[in-house]
Order: sequence, then C-alpha cells, then structure tokens
Amino acid sequence: MNKVNVLGVNFDNFSLDQFKNKLVTRVDRRMSTFVITANPEIVMLAQKDKAFMKIINTKADLVTADGIGIVLAGRMQKTPIKERVTGYDLFVWLLSLANLRNLKVYLIGAKPEVINAVKKKIDIQYPNIKLVGCEDGYFKDSLNNVATRIEEKKPDIVFAAIGFPRQEQLLTILREKDLPAIMMGVGGSFDVFSGKTKRAPIIFQKAHLEWFYRLLKEPTRFKRMLALPHFVVNVEKNKIKK
Repeated sequence: MNKVNVLGVNFDNFSLDQFKNKLVTRVDRRMSTFVITANPEIVMLAQKDKAFMKIINTKADLVTADGIGIVLAGRMQKTPIKERVTGYDLFVWLLSLANLRNLKVYLIGAKPEVINAVKKKIDIQYPNIKLVGCEDGYFKDSLNNVATRIEEKKPDIVFAAIGFPRQEQLLTILREKDLPAIMMGVGGSFDVFSGKTKRAPIIFQKAHLEWFYRLLKEPTRFKRMLALPHFVVNVEKNKIKK
C-alpha cells in the first residue's frame, strides 16, 4: 500500500530511494513540492491540533516516517511501512542534488551562529549551490511576509528549521502560492549539520536508539520524550478499536 495511516496521519509508504526518485522527478519538472518528515511528536501534536493535522494530510505532497516509532506503529497495526526516512538524511541528500544541479537554495531557521556555520559549511562542501537566502529563525515578520520574501528569491529548494508546526505553516503558504520548489521543514537539522549538536553514533542509529542518545546528551528533552510512550499507548488503543 502506498499510504499508511497512523493515528490519523497519512504516511507515504516508500523507501528512501523511492522518495529520492520522486524528488528528482519533481525537481526536473519544477513541481511545487511540500515535504513533511513526521515523527511521533508531530503525530501526537496533530492529534490535538486539527489545523496541523489538516496541513499534513491535505497540503503536504509527501509525508515520510521520520522515527522508528512510526515504523513500529505500522507493524503493530499490521500495515507495515517500508523504512524510516529521516529529515536529516533527505536534507543532506538534497544538498548534494542541489550542488550537482547548480540549484538555488533558501535557508531559514536556527540561531544566528548556527545558520552562519551552516552557510560556511555549504560554501565549502557544496560550492555549486546558489544560496539565495540565509536567515536565522528569530525574525519578527509575519509568516506571510517571510513567505513573500522567500518567493521573491525564486529558490529551487527551501529548508525551514523554525520548529513544528510553525515551519509547516510557513511552507504551506509557499505551497499555496505554488512556488516551484522542494520545500521541507528540517527541525534540528541545521544544528546537527553545523556541528552544534552531534548526531547519534552509527551503533545507536542502527539500533534505532537515536532518541535515547539524544536523551543522554540532553536530559532536558525528557518532557518531550514523554510523547513517545503516549504515542505507543495511543497506537495500541487505536488498533484495539479497529
């Protein structure tokens, strides 16, 4: 099946390679494409925020399972999801694609020192990318004004790292303007890419324990992590109802 519903959120059931192929096609055709990489936290927020749920299910063109919890939920429901497709992996791959194709990229989000570090790294490692916008996430403009500013630069790819659901709200405005670009919320990817935050070692990634590694490194994330057991409980309850 090409769609798997987890607690009301419709996930596209494709492998990482399949997502990449679809994105290449959409880049080639200059199709307006809004990508959401949804983890259990996003699903739980969408449960409470119906407007956010509507954005995910009716505005996004592609929704990936970003988090092993989503994949496990698919198994619990007997509607298996092919694999976890993280926002960070897509972010780095899209940078490589942009470098290969000399694409225009707009970055928005994170702290000033982080976005500056991201810019410097892209300039060095991806010299063919045309950075047409690079601003931190501490703007005071309305999302509509920010969207207009981005649209005027005519980017091929937009990465927003201003936290959910705000980044999705911004990208929804651009999608409704039919901006011919790949648009994706990337959460904390700028922090990881810049080196400010370390991604979990491979051993943790392969064991699907990145969440545990982040908790060890940032104990203050404990409250956010509480969404994970609530997510599992809700999936189990929903399975029983079915």
